[in-house]
Amino acid sequence: MAQKNQNASLDVNETLTKSEAFITKYKKQLIIGTVALLVLVGGFFGIKYGYLQPREEKAQSLLTLGMDHMLNGEYDKALNGDGQFPGFTKIASDYSFTDAANIAKLYAGQAYAHKGDYKNAIQYLEDFSPKKDQTISASAIYLLGQCYANDKQVERGIEYFKKAADKADNPSLSPLFLLEAGKLYETQKKNAEALAIYQQIKADYPTSQLVQPQGTSTDAIGDAEIERYIERVSK
Repeated sequence: MAQKNQNASLDVNETLTKSEAFITKYKKQLIIGTVALLVLVGGFFGIKYGYLQPREEKAQSLLTLGMDHMLNGEYDKALNGDGQFPGFTKIASDYSFTDAANIAKLYAGQAYAHKGDYKNAIQYLEDFSPKKDQTISASAIYLLGQCYANDKQVERGIEYFKKAADKADNPSLSPLFLLEAGKLYETQKKNAEALAIYQQIKADYPTSQLVQPQGTSTDAIGDAEIERYIERVSK
């Protein structure tokens, strides 16, 4: 046992000796590499706070100017501007690497979708980078699924409805997104796949309104809505 410990000690000492020799031999290169890393890190923070932050603030202020156009259904002005407001497409391109530009892509995608221009909507929604939130980002993914479905790309639509459900991960939104996937399967005569989706809703989201029995305290309690979908594709 003593011999084993002695050998282990020798191995450690040998490793340390080799490490010291390596550091001595390549001391200059290591110093240069460390300095270069510090320069890169310093440059990153300089860019973030000296360059990106003012652009972020400017872009965020511009976004608010376009919201009235969206609320009023003025989608061309929302996209292309009105003289004072540059338009979401321009914000997306001129303020790259900012959160505001990312949001502008989402708004541009929504505006194109409302116009029925699904190909441009898909382009901007694909460029939008979902965040960690479970509502806005999930809804953006769901909207992308709708655009694919309306563009006759049904399989892609189903794919994104499922992704939206996973992103939302809650009993309010996820069942609704999955329901759309199931209904799309039905349009393709894929009843087995639709049935699997409906059964997943029932099993994974028992508190969802789709799964809860219908009716009120004064009405007769009926079957849950999801049961009607299950019955329809089980025939």
